[in-house]
Amino acid sequence: MENHPTVEAPLSDSWLAHFAGRGHTDVRRIGAGVEGVVYRLGEGRVAKVWSRRPPVDFDFLRQVYADIAQHPLPFCTPEIFDVEDHEGVLVTYERELPGVAMRADSAHEDYERKLSTQHSAALLVVLRGLASVPGTDAMRQLTVQGDDRPLWQDQDCFRNALAALVARAAARHGAALATYVPDFDAGVERTQKALRSLPDAPVTVIHGDLVPPNIHLDAVGRPVSVLDFGFFTTAGDPAFEAAVTAVVWDMYGPHAGKHAAELTRLFADELGYAPATLTVYQAAYALTTYDLFGRDDSDGHFRWCAELLRRNAVFSV
Repeated sequence: MENHPTVEAPLSDSWLAHFAGRGHTDVRRIGAGVEGVVYRLGEGRVAKVWSRRPPVDFDFLRQVYADIAQHPLPFCTPEIFDVEDHEGVLVTYERELPGVAMRADSAHEDYERKLSTQHSAALLVVLRGLASVPGTDAMRQLTVQGDDRPLWQDQDCFRNALAALVARAAARHGAALATYVPDFDAGVERTQKALRSLPDAPVTVIHGDLVPPNIHLDAVGRPVSVLDFGFFTTAGDPAFEAAVTAVVWDMYGPHAGKHAAELTRLFADELGYAPATLTVYQAAYALTTYDLFGRDDSDGHFRWCAELLRRNAVFSV
């Protein structure tokens, strides 16, 4: 669970009394977001009071947390200890994760031209760590955001599962994306063909959304927490994680394209991934997430996906 900025709870907050009744004597409301309100309970635990129902595959995501927690990693990951239904409201009791966000999202802060060696090193630690966690059945049961079925449903390998997802996502609102991306249909076909032609790869956990706010560092810059799994969490080729991380680290800043290219080269060199594999995975990511927040270039994510596809060497041959 993310460390949220401290927010004082109103005296009328009935959840304080609820948690006190469960034996927690030093409860504080510490943050709120779209999904709910977070309370620090002490002893390394927090409670999340959900303001809306969780995803339909929430039980699988909980199992994914448990699967990851079985492996010794150099950073903490979310873990749900207990779930409660209190008068129709879901409450999850989770591990409190340490550290502070690597930095604010690039939509709210312009990143410097020069990549920080500290941040690059932290990203490599996280990528190597996650790549050490084997894929599990629960990970294969997750549905990535925007889709209507588990990614691995009726599929026997990640590359084919991702190619099928590209086809479904392009069929959703591809006409809208084609307005901004030349030769769209041919690019989709090239991407699917390139995906299906990839060699066999290990199957490990994929976080799928390693933007800077989801990686927390300690006072000397070491990654101590990775949070907010679920957006594109699945089991698959760890090269996909590296490919996506390279392009989402800085999505909206003035040097975003240069940062993406530099991180792609760094991950290829340091982690041994073929540059062509990273390139096709980056096209696949844009094609499967472009319409999640909007369907024209008034939306930043849509605009970013269109730009990524226009400069992608697989999609735009």
